[in-house]
Amino acid sequence: MITKDSYQPTATTSWTGRIDGTVPDLLRWHQVIKVVDLLQAPLPALQPEEKGIVLLGFASDEGVRRNKGRTGAAEGPAALRKAIANFPVHFNEQTILLDAGDILCVNGELENAQQVLSEAVNAILTAGYLPLLLGGGHEITYGHASGIRRFASQQKIGFINFDAHFDIRIPGEEGPSSGTGFWQLAQDAKQAGTPFHYLALGIQKNGNTRQLFNIAGEEDTTYVSADAFHLQDKDTLFAAIQHFLGQVDKVYLTTCLDVFAAPFAPGVSATAYNGIMPGGLFLQCYRRILQSGKVAGTDIAELNPSLDIDNRTAKLAASLIFEIVMAYSGEEPF
Repeated sequence: MITKDSYQPTATTSWTGRIDGTVPDLLRWHQVIKVVDLLQAPLPALQPEEKGIVLLGFASDEGVRRNKGRTGAAEGPAALRKAIANFPVHFNEQTILLDAGDILCVNGELENAQQVLSEAVNAILTAGYLPLLLGGGHEITYGHASGIRRFASQQKIGFINFDAHFDIRIPGEEGPSSGTGFWQLAQDAKQAGTPFHYLALGIQKNGNTRQLFNIAGEEDTTYVSADAFHLQDKDTLFAAIQHFLGQVDKVYLTTCLDVFAAPFAPGVSATAYNGIMPGGLFLQCYRRILQSGKVAGTDIAELNPSLDIDNRTAKLAASLIFEIVMAYSGEEPF
């Protein structure tokens, strides 16, 4: 249940930026985003011709701490809002963009925060909106994906993760972490007697133990290594994505920013000197998924502003959010 302790609405004054004018062709995101408080009223009803997107932050890095990573990602949502505020509005008036504030992780109680996040995602989907979540550590996965499962329980849900890591660890003594989300989802699928559909893109062999590869195999994980991006292996990537999309009805799409090469994404807990490039082939893959019509919820994880350089990581994450909004609104990316 969302409470005052576990939730913080965004201040209207947080959305500021350049103003070139107020006619439609001059508007920027900060001028059209509407701030809502989930504790005060339900989300506004959408008209039949409207599409709605809800930004929701997950201000937590407790999972990163438990995973022995560098903390600071709890400040990610605020940095992302700042990074997207000045984007020009290229979507039409039938696309409604709301900011529903942040789910908080209080006193290190990650499991409770994930439960609250799940309930919030379910409420967003029930109201007809797309959840676009701002991390926060990659512990965002379990709460977000669980909310999608609650909403679409009768459909086949697939999980797509752009990541250098499988995040399929067995929880340790401290419990779930930023590295256990997909293991938790696999166990939930077993309990429910449903298939576990997981596609990991950008996996690094030097970032995952043999045990993690073994667990991924045991859970029937499909993965494509970062080498496919490095070597421009379009056939392998496109075939894996299309085959996966054909197996499921709805998709949870998450992007861990540590999948990208360190010069582009220095502001993460675990940088990857040989991570993938954020342009070209990656964008083609990303857009194929977004334009499939199957994405039920998506998030950006692991932005750590305290480790960022010249806001590079925040700007990269912001560009992905721009891609998501363009695809969902039906606008061409360029």
